Formats: sequence, C-alpha cells, structure tokens
Amino acid sequence: MIKRIATATAALAGAATLAACGPSDSATPAPQSQAQSPPRTTSAPSSTESANATTAATTTGASTETPRCATSALKLEVGTPVEDQDSPGQFTMDLTYRNTSQRTCALYGVPGVDLQGPDNPNGPVYHLPRVDNGVKYNEVPPGSAASASLTFLVPDGPAETWIPTTIVTTPPGQTTQLTAPWPNGSPVLRQDAATRPGTYVNGILGTTS
Repeated sequence: MIKRIATATAALAGAATLAACGPSDSATPAPQSQAQSPPRTTSAPSSTESANATTAATTTGASTETPRCATSALKLEVGTPVEDQDSPGQFTMDLTYRNTSQRTCALYGVPGVDLQGPDNPNGPVYHLPRVDNGVKYNEVPPGSAASASLTFLVPDGPAETWIPTTIVTTPPGQTTQLTAPWPNGSPVLRQDAATRPGTYVNGILGTTS
C-alpha cells in the first residue's frame, strides 16, 4: 500500500512538472476603446492633421528669396459663414490675410487655427485639424490678400451647444498670432477626438485684390 501511494505521488509530481514547463496561453488584450465621432460628422477631407494655432503652421512649396509674410504685416478679415447646400449643418467662411506692408511677401501653406470659447469637457480651446489643399506657392503684393477657409459643423440641438468667442490664427511659417471675434454667434459641434471631423481649416488659395 505504501509503495502504491509513493508511486501515485511521483506520477502527480511529474504531471505538475510537465504542466509548468509547457506553453501557457497568453491573455487576449482587451480591445482598445476608440473615440466615436458624433452621428452628424460629415465627410471631411482625409488628409487632416491636428494642430495648435500657437505653433508654426504647415508650409509647403519650393524655397524662394521672397520673404514670407510676417504676422505683423498681415491683417485678418473674417468672412460671413455660408451653409454648404450639399451638407446641411456645415458652414464655410473665409479667413483673409491682407498684406498691410510696403513690400511683396510670400503666403502659402495651411494656417493654424484655434477657436477659443467657454469651458467644455474638452477644454475652452478647440484646436482645428488642417487640410493641406491650397496652392504650393503664392506671393501677395502690398494691399492685396490671400484667403484660407474655415469649415465648421453646427450641432443638432442646444444640449451640445458650444459657441466660440475668438478665432486665433497663426499665418503659415509664423509663430505669432492674429485674432478676430467669432462671427454671428454660430455654435460649433466639438469633435476633438474624431478621425474625420466636420470642422477644419483649409490651405491658402491664390492672391486676390
């Protein structure tokens, strides 16, 4: 009887040893939660990048001897928001940068834009994504201007209302900002974590008078 018990004990110990040496199943990681865009997100250009307006704006194009337009040489003019007939609830307005200096300067790329407003779960500042869809190079003579556009999405109802108070923009290639009041008291749908938000800023287009 003692011999049988010893033999059984040894067998159990050997099985435990084999189990410890064998491969162990690794736990499957829990899927990471993804931020969901609000249901009213419209189709936005795919080449967007988040940007803080207090950093240098996106720049593209060949090098040139014509200096870039310094912030101090520009005046910001904000256009009237116009609703997109193909995307109800989405509006676009011009951000026009006028050359107030006495010399021609280069203005191209994508400006940085922040919307400042009341407190919000995401903070009082909305850093807008940028879409590099403007001209590759552009010069602005004295008194003339070049424009980018700001596209924004309004919320469905008052529960999501966030109304900016100020536009803060950094001209391309600069690190100082221009400001202007937010027009018309229009609300903006905050989509800080969305991958394709309905609010973004477009690149500089050609020079206008």
